[in-house]
Amino acid sequence: MTFISLQYAQFLLIFLVVYWLVPLRWWRLSILVIGSLIFYGSLQRWYIPLLLVGTLFNYVLAMAIGEPLDWRIANESWNRRRWLLLCIGITLNVLLLLGFKYVPFFLSSLGNLLNLPVVLDSADWVKTHVIAPLGLSFFCFECIAYLIDVYRGAPAANSLLHFAAYKLFFPKLISGPITRYHNLIYQLKSQKFPTADRIAEGLWAIACGAVKKGLLADNLGIYVDLSFTNLQRAGSEDLWLTIFAYGLQLYLDFSAYVDIACGTALLLGWYLPPNFDFPYFSASIGDFWRRWHMTLGDWLRNYLYFPLGGSRVSLWRTCLNLLIVMLVAGIWHGAAWGFIVWGGLHGLALVVHRLTDVVFKRLRIDFLWDNAIGFFIGWLLTQAMVFGSWIFFRLPNLKDSGWVISHLWGHPADVQFAHKVYVEALGLERVQLSWMLGGLAVAMLMNYTLIRGLKVELNWPVKLMLVPLCLYAVWLLAPEGGLPYIYFDF
Repeated sequence: MTFISLQYAQFLLIFLVVYWLVPLRWWRLSILVIGSLIFYGSLQRWYIPLLLVGTLFNYVLAMAIGEPLDWRIANESWNRRRWLLLCIGITLNVLLLLGFKYVPFFLSSLGNLLNLPVVLDSADWVKTHVIAPLGLSFFCFECIAYLIDVYRGAPAANSLLHFAAYKLFFPKLISGPITRYHNLIYQLKSQKFPTADRIAEGLWAIACGAVKKGLLADNLGIYVDLSFTNLQRAGSEDLWLTIFAYGLQLYLDFSAYVDIACGTALLLGWYLPPNFDFPYFSASIGDFWRRWHMTLGDWLRNYLYFPLGGSRVSLWRTCLNLLIVMLVAGIWHGAAWGFIVWGGLHGLALVVHRLTDVVFKRLRIDFLWDNAIGFFIGWLLTQAMVFGSWIFFRLPNLKDSGWVISHLWGHPADVQFAHKVYVEALGLERVQLSWMLGGLAVAMLMNYTLIRGLKVELNWPVKLMLVPLCLYAVWLLAPEGGLPYIYFDF
């Protein structure tokens, strides 16, 4: 069962009725845990025991780290023990992530480096027979954040039911947003049946997510998959168009998941943090990372960048910290050299941005960016870097991504490529698809202008009336079967 399916609609309706009919809070949390396991089991039931064991382990470890004995605060041996327990927790969560997602990558890299066929065969076997649990990266990062928060002084969960409800909360379980335990569980104290406007907002978020995913991202995905599958036959113009289409697809696909997750949470009386804030309208790479995958950016800042020293250290150390953080972000996304290159490029872009900012301020010419022309130049450079780096994100095999980069100019398409991809598969000419992508970009700009610029939004009765129209349009026009969410792979 996926978010864009009749099965999920039926599941959510039944779950909401049962959830709100029970009178006691701990009953609701129990139902939430059971419902979350049912939801996860519909996708990957054989990993449910691993989720439960991981949840129990992190709960017990956090209780040990945050044991409330005041006299031990000044006890040096006790603080060392807490530090040791934290290191054990972080290490085991990281090893769990590495064990499932990165062993084939390590083995294949080692086999290629040392020319060991046996190691390469082992990598192929592991890759074929060991499938990473869905949502593992999000699960492990949330657990690490929770353990660090408790070590820093936040109270540990005093109820396994509370912690299990947080960890297994099905709207965010697979692809986030990455949520802190204390931010979510504190909402229990004031939780009540949502008001009419909250219900409307929740349904509207679900409807918007369905439109983004079913009507836009999946249709873009068909074109992107066709083009990259026939990579050697595509021309330079096709490659540029496909890269632009993939950038839009990735944003629409992931933000659609988050919209539906946040909308579902609202109907359950919870609030999940936002994950996107019009990132393609950022005028600097630093601003882009404050508006793209915001909860991951928050995690990287609070649990990696700041502990490394952040920007409180020397300039060169700050640049090194930025590079390290983005390399970790690249590795987190996937076990392939392309993701490492993608993270490295973003790290270098952040370093260049930081150095440029320092130089311009020292020369007192930073005012050059504070006008329409400066903003446009900054936006153009930022988005060129972002979309260009998506090549390595979509094609993490460096051989494929390198081929694309080397054929971005002056490479003619195979004579049958346009007919097979555009005419037969899509029923469009290339120029028509170009206009459609341009129209989609203009629509996103208009939405950005209304919401961020003019602060104009539809009121909740209008949103409520538009919900069935949006869902009907998705049911009517979405590709049959749909495509899996891109971030399910991460």
